[in-house]
Amino acid sequence: MILLALAGCLCVTDGGSDLTERERRIVARMSPVPALPDDTSNRVADHPTAIELGAMCFKLPVFSSSGTVSCATCHKVDRGFTDGLPVAKGEGVGTRNTPQLTGVAHQRWFFWDGRADSLWAQALHPFEHEAEFNSSRGDVVKTLAAMPELRSRYETLFGPMPDLDGVPDGAKPGTDAWASMSDADRDAVTGAFVNIGKSIAAFERTLQPGTSPFDRFATALAEGRSTDGILSPPAIRGLQLFMGEAGCRNCHAGPLMTDRAFHSLGLPPKDGLLPADLGRAGGLAKARASAFRLNGKWSDDPTSPAARRAANAVDAPGNWGAMRTPSLRNVSITGPYMHDGRFETIAQVLDFYNTLEGQVQFDHHQETILKPLNLPPEDLQALEAFLKSLEDGAPDAASGEKAT
Repeated sequence: MILLALAGCLCVTDGGSDLTERERRIVARMSPVPALPDDTSNRVADHPTAIELGAMCFKLPVFSSSGTVSCATCHKVDRGFTDGLPVAKGEGVGTRNTPQLTGVAHQRWFFWDGRADSLWAQALHPFEHEAEFNSSRGDVVKTLAAMPELRSRYETLFGPMPDLDGVPDGAKPGTDAWASMSDADRDAVTGAFVNIGKSIAAFERTLQPGTSPFDRFATALAEGRSTDGILSPPAIRGLQLFMGEAGCRNCHAGPLMTDRAFHSLGLPPKDGLLPADLGRAGGLAKARASAFRLNGKWSDDPTSPAARRAANAVDAPGNWGAMRTPSLRNVSITGPYMHDGRFETIAQVLDFYNTLEGQVQFDHHQETILKPLNLPPEDLQALEAFLKSLEDGAPDAASGEKAT
């Protein structure tokens, strides 16, 4: 990299011209974000009416037990569809940090532990979780059916709403109310519930990352244009570290800057004990047992390649405590960081990776690629500058509002 030290400042002539051919090839694989993948398990995945219905269900707080919590409560557009809290707060307090939704349709597994194998299955979970909506599928379906604007869109997509007159309040699996219903009524309610989840997933598929400064840099580089002034000198240095010495792309690869896999970082336990969160080890078991799994009866394509891959996912000792690698898109506005929200700032995250101070070695299956970076402060600052260049200010698909 051609560097000029002037008056104590680090300057470059044209950052793109200082990249090696290898670095240019890597940058070309990091941008742009690809087109949406198909989701054959959801027949309304890209239907305009489903997107409308899903956006309404996402924003309206009427489905929670108190009538005050919605998906948008934890997924705020100005926070990259996160909430800015260490752990999520809905009708109760959760145990994990709220994952961002920008680019979520590109993931293969959902939640930190991958306990859902489709976006629509993920969308269903909060309704019946006591710390989130604290509701039931019966109440959710009855609430939608009672709202003309939502019901008309639902019936345009899926046909007539089932007869809900005999559905008792609070009906969901594991309750006496659910046990009192006939098999046919339980299937009818669950089918309508699944349709609501598929509509929310259709909306969430529209939450694609926008064009960040890094994307503009990558485009100019690919087109042979000058990249001068697109990224700051520290950000370019951070990009080079990200691609090389720091090893970030071992896990944060590709345009979404995630390998979509699960890793255990050995984060120091807050209470001095071994971490109690099973991570992927618990999540895979839940995904396999879920009635809403990709190869189950509620999928629109239960024999798809994606369904077969999910069904054949391998459990392994290394899954214990492992969490899904998050995307780094918009990372500058999606803190706090890590699955338990322990780090307030990017700088704190980088400090951990730099030293791995307090890291817990579970057993011989511990991550072998994670080593202390041992970088000087100026390189950590450069990495942070690059990560901040991934913010896009993308609009909310439903409202057009810009992130700030």
